[in-house]
Amino acid sequence: MGADDERIVEVAWDDLPSTLEPDHLTSLWVPRLAAPIAAELQRFADLVAELRLRCPWDAEQTHTTLRPHLLEEAHEVLEALDAFDEASGEGSGALEEELGDLLFQVVFHARIAADDGRFDLADVARGIHDKLRHRHPHVFPPEPGEDTDALRPVSDSGDVLANWDAIKQAEKGRDSVLDGIPPTLPALAVAQKVARRAGGLDGAPLPPAAPLDLPGDDRGLGDLLLGLAASARSVGLDAEDALRGAVARYSAEVRAHEARHDDPGPT
Repeated sequence: MGADDERIVEVAWDDLPSTLEPDHLTSLWVPRLAAPIAAELQRFADLVAELRLRCPWDAEQTHTTLRPHLLEEAHEVLEALDAFDEASGEGSGALEEELGDLLFQVVFHARIAADDGRFDLADVARGIHDKLRHRHPHVFPPEPGEDTDALRPVSDSGDVLANWDAIKQAEKGRDSVLDGIPPTLPALAVAQKVARRAGGLDGAPLPPAAPLDLPGDDRGLGDLLLGLAASARSVGLDAEDALRGAVARYSAEVRAHEARHDDPGPT
């Protein structure tokens, strides 16, 4: 305004009352603020609720009818991730869009459940918040009465995963660290999960040793797996079924080990 004592002060909104003593010449400029996450999520949840009321297609959907859409959107997120460049950020727009489509599925399922009086989006958010807090005792202090003595001291991500499996097993009241692996996963995904979880058990049996020298990079390993699948097909074998059978046999050995030792999990 041109006054001799004019000054510009940048101050956080919460500190405004204690920082300035305004008078009739004081002006306040508030920059354009990014929309708060909670406000945007609420606006989106309200939109989905309105679609359920006013759109015939949305109104007739159920958890079951949405299954193929959930799977499709998850695969489209993976496709966007394949095209995303971590260094340059190229592909961020596509990834953002596909994550939004996947979020729609989550909110849609929560809306259906809310309409049925079972749970709502707030319950979903609260549940995953509390679960993640509970499964990261190396980050957040344990709740009163929570026993963490059996968990490993955390020095690397391997310890984090071992503790995660142990906490999850206790939460679910499961008898084995292998419980809860979705049977609908592809055999290779199941094999990796079984090997990782079994690796956290003291003295657990080892999986069959690979008879080949493994390449040291993803491309080489991928070529090897593709070659094995093609070779299996050429002699009339199904690689998926063969691997699923091998995983089942190894899983039985791990469960037998747990039963013999009454193994509570990683220590």
